[in-house]
Amino acid sequence: MQQTALVPYARLPRAHHDRHVLASTVDAFGTAHWLLAEQAPRPGGDLPPFDAQVVSVHPGGGAVELTDLSAVRARRPRLDRLPDGGFVAAAARTRRYEDGNQVQVFDPLGRETSSFSVGDAIEHLLVDEAGHIWVGHFDENPAGIRRWSAGGALTWASDASDGARIPGLFDCYALNVSGTTAWACTYTDFPLSEIRPDRPHRPVTVRANRVRGAKAVAVHGNRVAFYGGYGEEQDRLALGELTETSVEPTDAALLTLPDGAIPGRRRVVGRGSRIYVQAEPFTAWGVFDLGSSSPA
Repeated sequence: MQQTALVPYARLPRAHHDRHVLASTVDAFGTAHWLLAEQAPRPGGDLPPFDAQVVSVHPGGGAVELTDLSAVRARRPRLDRLPDGGFVAAAARTRRYEDGNQVQVFDPLGRETSSFSVGDAIEHLLVDEAGHIWVGHFDENPAGIRRWSAGGALTWASDASDGARIPGLFDCYALNVSGTTAWACTYTDFPLSEIRPDRPHRPVTVRANRVRGAKAVAVHGNRVAFYGGYGEEQDRLALGELTETSVEPTDAALLTLPDGAIPGRRRVVGRGSRIYVQAEPFTAWGVFDLGSSSPA
């Protein structure tokens, strides 16, 4: 199988490497963020509310911005940035956050402005360009995929009865949010679902798909890329083309780090035509951009 290397995208400045990376992501506008703490969470123990710092590296010139967050509660948080410059941090599990404090919203100065709960078992948390918070759940929460306002109002749900239902959704494996549209690949049958909540009559378009187990998806025009899979396919990059009802495979490759190495533990984020990958020790992001690659 041919190899495709990620392109270097953003790095955590070396001056911050002495702190623990709690979470990292790339937001809707292409800025990379690292949530840092003085120490790692203790195994099996609760952290009291702690102060943390977000290091943001902007695209292009790589300008660095620092934001101090006060009294973060989640031990292993999901993180993303709001369009106004504030941040959202959420605990993936709710057992310790049953009082409505699972999701914390911070203003651009790092002060908590609101908190609410979105349900247990968060696999993905992504903020779109309009400030909606998209949450994809893994299989311990049957809610599937939902969209929330920054104030905690539920604005769309995949288990609604208005044509939004995604068949066979037990686990949101891959979620891509671009603009105000989301794309999802879900267990058990792994269809590719195009989600446009503000489109009347047909908010969800479901396409049959033969790629199983992908952890990230990217879409550009009528082209699609899936990254990941089961077992030996965890580094697979599968390419395809969209039809009205299905995804038709066109090619496949092995996606590597920029130096040609195979990543071990990794984080992945899908945004529009891009798949971002971050390998341990989680200080650098690489990117595959379907929009700049040659058609298969």
